[in-house]
Amino acid sequence: MYKIGWFSSGRDEAARKLLSAIFDAIQRGEIPAEIMFVFSNRAQGESSESDRFLELGRKYDLPIVTFSSARFKPKMRADAKNDPQTMKKWRQEYDEEVANRLSPYTPDLIILAGYMLIVSKALCQKFKMVNLHPALPKGPVGTWQEVIWKLIEQKASEAGAMMHLVTEELDQGPPLTYFSFPLRGGSFDKLWKDEDKNPLFNEIRLQGVKQEMPLIFWTLKKLAEGEIKIEDTRVFKGEKLLKEGLRLNQEIEEYRKRGG
Repeated sequence: MYKIGWFSSGRDEAARKLLSAIFDAIQRGEIPAEIMFVFSNRAQGESSESDRFLELGRKYDLPIVTFSSARFKPKMRADAKNDPQTMKKWRQEYDEEVANRLSPYTPDLIILAGYMLIVSKALCQKFKMVNLHPALPKGPVGTWQEVIWKLIEQKASEAGAMMHLVTEELDQGPPLTYFSFPLRGGSFDKLWKDEDKNPLFNEIRLQGVKQEMPLIFWTLKKLAEGEIKIEDTRVFKGEKLLKEGLRLNQEIEEYRKRGG
């Protein structure tokens, strides 16, 4: 049985939907895996949204581990806002404590699903971790908002998202899987011509979000079933090295058609 650790800040409804969708798929037997634990960097009482997320995990009878990043060395964290070296040190020390708290668990993989902290060497060397990033392999880095505006500035012809290995280099780890969709044709052509690019921004976000959940589902399914595997910092499909990840457009379309 493939063992999964789940990291999330639980900041919104989307975080709850992701956990629910994967938990339900496991319960239905579609993914031969188990969620060993749920970790959040928010403790009970910090936010109504994260409280709902933690309550959902308890409802599913999943082991819950919380450790507040906001309450961890707050002075050092405040000083770090204008000092990259201090921030790097704070992240390292926080993650060392996270690793200590997770020492009873031995997951095959940790999923970052709405986890709002950048992880340090302390975690990405201890665990295999994958992250959902809203850009194609070799695409823009940053938050989903930054990625979309960069695509618009570049007058890009396509967008997408990928699941990639977490490394010390932000959003630069080797890709496992990805999907793509065109930014030309259909309603997009009219939106590109509009001087106000906010409607274009919103449409790119909408089309991407629709496919992110199926991407996570299929990535976990293929890992749990052994179709793709991670060796050190390399990703394989059988004996073939996947340098740019496995394109899952067809699987995602089938998933959406059946109402997944």
